[in-house]
Amino acid sequence: MTGSVLDAEGLRDRVQKRLDSFLESQAPLLDDVSDDLGPLIDTLRGLLTGGKRLRPAFCYWGWRGAAADDGDAIVDAATALELLQACALIHDDVMDDSDTRRGQPSVHHRFAGLHRSSQWFGSPESFGTGAAILLGDLALSWSDELFFRSGLPADALLRAKPVYDLMRTELMAGQYLDLLEQARGGGSVERALRVTRFKAAKYTIERPLHLGAALAGAPETLLRTYSAYGLPLGEAFQLRDDVLGVFGDPTETGKPAGDDLREGKRTVLIAVALQQATPAQAAVVLRHLGDPHLSQRGIDDLRAVLVDTGALGHVEALISTLTDQALASLSPVADPAREVLAQLAVAATARRV
Repeated sequence: MTGSVLDAEGLRDRVQKRLDSFLESQAPLLDDVSDDLGPLIDTLRGLLTGGKRLRPAFCYWGWRGAAADDGDAIVDAATALELLQACALIHDDVMDDSDTRRGQPSVHHRFAGLHRSSQWFGSPESFGTGAAILLGDLALSWSDELFFRSGLPADALLRAKPVYDLMRTELMAGQYLDLLEQARGGGSVERALRVTRFKAAKYTIERPLHLGAALAGAPETLLRTYSAYGLPLGEAFQLRDDVLGVFGDPTETGKPAGDDLREGKRTVLIAVALQQATPAQAAVVLRHLGDPHLSQRGIDDLRAVLVDTGALGHVEALISTLTDQALASLSPVADPAREVLAQLAVAATARRV
C-alpha cells in the first residue's frame, strides 16, 4: 500500500510517536513487577514498529469526515486501535502457528526461542504459546487504557464506547468463524464471505470509521454512508489479502510464499476454486491445502488450480466491483476526508501481487 495516503496529516508518524510514548510510560509499571518482564515490552515494541496503520487512519478520517478538526486527542484515540490490532495479530499467529509476522519471527516463536536459548525446563513451544497469549491480552487491555486516556471529552468517549465494544465482539466472533471453517474443511462461498465480513471488513474499515464518527457526534446518516463505503471496501481489502497470501511477494507481504496454503486458510478464493473444480483439480486442493510441509511444487500446483478454475479471475473481478461500490457511496462525505477516503480505497485494493 502506498505510504503517501496513509501519511496524510502526518498520521503514520504521529501514531508511531504516540505508540512509542505510551509503551515508554508502561515500561516502568512492568519493571516494578519484575525485571523478567522486559521481553514483553520489547517484543510488543518491535511488533508495533511499522505496519499500515489502516485502522487508526479510518478512525481519524471518520472523525474528520464529520467536519471535526484535527487534534492530538483524536490521534491518541485512533492509535488505541493499533494495540487492539497487535492483540489480534499475536493471537492469530498462535492459532495459525505462523512462523513470521512483518518479516520477523512471530511472537510465540520468539518466546519459544527465548526459552530454548535460556535452557529452561519444559516445552519451549508451550512456553511460547502461553507468553504470546498473555502478551496479546496485555495489548488488548492497554488498547482500552490508551483510548480512554486520549483526552477527548467524557461524553464523546461514552458515545463511542458501544461502537468500540461491538467492534471487538465482531472481531472475536469472526476469528472463531475462521477457525470453524478450517475445522469443517471449508464450505460455501457465502460462508467464506461471512468470515471475511466479520473478521476483516467490519473490523478494519467500517467500525473504525463509525468510531471516529461517534467520537465526533456525527448524525446517523453519516454512519450509514460509512457502512455503504466501509463494508464493500473491507471485503475487497480482505479478498486482496487472500490473493496476496497465495500469489504475493514475500518481500512485500512479510510472510513466506504460500503461507496461507500451508495454514489451510478456507478463503473465498479456495471456496470458488472448489466450486468450479473438476474432480482432479479438487483432489489437488484437498491433497495439498493445509499441509504444513507444503513444497514449492505443491504451491505451484495449487496456484495452477486457482488460475485454471477461474477462481483468481472471479476474485479479482469481485474486488473491482466492491471497490467501485465503495467509491460510489462517498459523495455525502465532506472534503478533505472524502478525497482521502477515495485514495485509501484504491490503495487498499490495488496492492501488488
